[in-house]
Amino acid sequence: MPSEVRHQVDRGQAYPLVRLSGVLDGATTTPVRSALLDVLAAQPEALVVDIGELRVIEADALGVLRDVLAETRDWPGSHLALCGTPDAAAWEPTGWPVWPDVPGAFASLGAPGPVGHRVVVELEPVVGAARLCREVITEACTRWDRPDLAGNACIVATEMVNNVVSHAGTPMSLLLALHGDTVSVAVRDFSATAPRFGGPVAPTAYGGRGLLLIDALSERWGHLVLAGGKIIWARLGAMDRDAAA
Repeated sequence: MPSEVRHQVDRGQAYPLVRLSGVLDGATTTPVRSALLDVLAAQPEALVVDIGELRVIEADALGVLRDVLAETRDWPGSHLALCGTPDAAAWEPTGWPVWPDVPGAFASLGAPGPVGHRVVVELEPVVGAARLCREVITEACTRWDRPDLAGNACIVATEMVNNVVSHAGTPMSLLLALHGDTVSVAVRDFSATAPRFGGPVAPTAYGGRGLLLIDALSERWGHLVLAGGKIIWARLGAMDRDAAA
């Protein structure tokens, strides 16, 4: 019989809890990755994965957890934890912290941060979507006492949203979050087409500068490929006027 991994998501706790069960091998790494990235796509502050009923029959398959950790380190930057096994050493190759039980994992993560430091807005691919995003970002940065971050975040979000409107044509989600002295801006759509950053654009070219602007204004940016689309994200800090120019 083919191997299988099942997952259940419990969102009724301080952080999402994903319970994995079944067999982890080369054939089931893809659904595990998809399940975890789907939860992380909502930019939770932390994610706990219960592996108590997950049986590993190929050690190399643990690489999927290591890859998820690396892919999401900069965005959403969620704290990740495994739990449900007394054999922490066997899971060390993943790079995730491991706890014997669910309560221990949640206790290690502590209480969630202030309410309101993460914003999600659902949008249709219509004219005016980018304007709504700028309004949401300006209001949030003002509320967070970081109005200095609003300008560049608005520019980046405008480029991301207009790209969805012009090319993907799917519903989308704007995800905004405060991370200490930086803010992250991300847009999730339902097109599998990944962004292509081709470097400098000719001065006479029409368009094609969206990713150049994102690259110029962001400390870091990238994308995550999801089972049903993708997320383009950027992390921005304050820039002085000379740098912005």
